Amino acid sequence: MNLPMFNRQGVSRWQLFGVVSIALTMASIDQTIVSVALATIHTQLHAAVNWTSWVVSAYALGLVIAMPLAGRTSDLYGRRQVFLASIVLFTVSSLACGSVGNIEELIALRLVQAIGGGAFLPSAVGIISDAFGEDRDRAIGMTSSILPIGGLIAPLLGGVLIHYWTWRGIFWINGPIGIGLYVVAYRTIPDSPRRSGARTDAAGVGLLSLTLLGAMAMITLLGDRGASPSSPAVVVSFLVSAVGLALLMRHLRRTAAPLIPRGLVLGRGFFVMNLINLCIGCFMLGLGNLLPLYAQDRYHLSSLDAATIITGRAIGLIGLAVVAAWVLRRMGHRTIIGIGILGIVAGTVLLALGPVGLSPYWWLSLGGLISGSAFGFAAPAINNASLSLAPEHVGAITGLRGLFRQLGTILGVTVPSAIVARSLHPGAAFAAIFFVAAAVLFLLLIAVRGVPEHGGSW
Repeated sequence: MNLPMFNRQGVSRWQLFGVVSIALTMASIDQTIVSVALATIHTQLHAAVNWTSWVVSAYALGLVIAMPLAGRTSDLYGRRQVFLASIVLFTVSSLACGSVGNIEELIALRLVQAIGGGAFLPSAVGIISDAFGEDRDRAIGMTSSILPIGGLIAPLLGGVLIHYWTWRGIFWINGPIGIGLYVVAYRTIPDSPRRSGARTDAAGVGLLSLTLLGAMAMITLLGDRGASPSSPAVVVSFLVSAVGLALLMRHLRRTAAPLIPRGLVLGRGFFVMNLINLCIGCFMLGLGNLLPLYAQDRYHLSSLDAATIITGRAIGLIGLAVVAAWVLRRMGHRTIIGIGILGIVAGTVLLALGPVGLSPYWWLSLGGLISGSAFGFAAPAINNASLSLAPEHVGAITGLRGLFRQLGTILGVTVPSAIVARSLHPGAAFAAIFFVAAAVLFLLLIAVRGVPEHGGSW
């Protein structure tokens, strides 16, 4: 180690790593845990399915808003200040989420909660980078292993809380954890110098958010019974999204440092990787969040059983990611991504089909395990393929990967929820959606031929 083991306050670097890891784990759990409560929230708040799904998609929208801005904010005002403010915002909004009286309040507060949770990662990475110096690459790399832990813990924790207590407990539990985390972080995280850096495209973030919000509202409103494309609210939402998109395109052409750099979106190899990340976000992260709701609608499983179904997916994801990282250099990006997508297709088809020789619980668990394992196998290659084209732009590429996955998550939650809300047979509608998802993913294999195998000019 080239740096002293302790900082000037006598706090070990690994103590700092532990503090920020708790924050990242808490935020990661909250991304997944709500999916197991959707059916209960839908019933107890007397909300339509298409509006209940906003509890998930609003969080994804909040991440789109928060993550690009938080890094720049932590540079301007200090890592410690932004990290502590994020804990306060996340904790207070979590407690408020558990005390709502209607779905509208919950959606608004989930957006606020996501802004706090989304600010954790950039500020945490900055704290780790400052503390570890030349060893920052290893420490930052270890943070990527923290996020899947949330997907492993959340289903069981959420299922137990809902089954034995109340769905509100999935938010209230963040209260004592957040308070304890704030006290520890306040005492251990040192002040960091305020520094200047590249400007964040705040206008681009705002216009993208406006575009997404209008599109989400339009799709959701079309899910209401009796709504039509000519309904005034649908038309207004469409116009908001269309105007936002037009202004965003104009802004991206004119700004010097746009939120979405054209070369990293449409350049050789990047377009394919962005398309794959969009589809992964849509069909694995977005539609995957609706799996417990599907289990309860089609097979009438209990909230606890429906919750634990997605645990197998998380186990497979973590386990196969380790294997894939080991064989990546031997097999290459294209082969691994192709095998991974085929596995996701197989798991998704099983989810759509009726059980054969197994109970619904174990059949759905098997489908989730197969698709999760396949995604875990493909994930290292997906994460590294575009980086091989332009390693000097690692920050921008990583940010775009997260952006496209969150956009896919919003799409994969909003559209199916609107379709199911209008259906007289929600379980059958869900099954059809899983079949369509499998078909689209199968067609995505055509694009795998364009996956970059090695670096090159972009």
